[in-house]
Amino acid sequence: MYRSPLSAGARRGMAAALAACSMLTAFALATPASADTASATAAGSKVVCTSKKPGLAAALSHDIAGALDSRQGTSSLALYDRNTRTTCELNAATHFDSASVVKVSVLGALLRQAEEAHRKLTPREVELTTAMITTSDNDSTSALWRQIGAAGFQRFLTLADMRHTVPGAGVSWGLTRTTAGDQLRLLQLLTTQNAVLTPASRAYALDLMHRVAPDQRWGVPAGSPATARVQVKNGWLPRATDGWRVHSVGAFTGNGHDYGLAVLSSGNRTMDYGVATIEGAARVIHRDLTGAAAVGH
Repeated sequence: MYRSPLSAGARRGMAAALAACSMLTAFALATPASADTASATAAGSKVVCTSKKPGLAAALSHDIAGALDSRQGTSSLALYDRNTRTTCELNAATHFDSASVVKVSVLGALLRQAEEAHRKLTPREVELTTAMITTSDNDSTSALWRQIGAAGFQRFLTLADMRHTVPGAGVSWGLTRTTAGDQLRLLQLLTTQNAVLTPASRAYALDLMHRVAPDQRWGVPAGSPATARVQVKNGWLPRATDGWRVHSVGAFTGNGHDYGLAVLSSGNRTMDYGVATIEGAARVIHRDLTGAAAVGH
């Protein structure tokens, strides 16, 4: 008979983490009572927004649809704003090749493994994770992917409630299939107290995302308020079919800001075209959420 390799205590800990994360996700994604709901159509798909702030759902859905309606390819978007209890979704369950946005999940899996082993990251792991996130170094990612292992990576996905993300086969971490909804769950995990990652682990991940190289700070930071702390990770991948995959995920915190945005796209004829698609949506979202002076990223 099969027996779990985990101790009874470890199994209880995992169960508690799963329960806590499920509660976190339910809280973050649930439509708040008495919230406004509005929708608009972009390229045949619905942008659906809800918000406790009067008029915001209608503004966001209208403006996101306007930014994406004429763009070629397939776009997917997921947004949360804790301050106004706002969410928006467009094709949020559609799967894409992850490209380098998977690197934040790789980092999360490593941090979880270190926590379970009751240890800090080694100097070598600090070097690899820093290169992986701040400069999107592929060799560092491959080394960590092998170290974590398929079971370790899947364990993190399960704990993080990223139930629609499918790890790439073998060493093909960039072909992990993911959704904007799952990427938003990861951003929520990194910016909320939870039982999956400690405050120290979450702060470490967010600090690396804050220190991404200047030439990789395109995408969802475009138009973000000057007062927000920006944490971002992007991904880009050309394939023989369906053009360029161009993705951007980010969390915007500090000075009263507390929101996250994931935009995934495919079918782009060039990388620059995909970047422009993402930034067009990001700019209207930052404007509608904050109405503040924006940074010209």
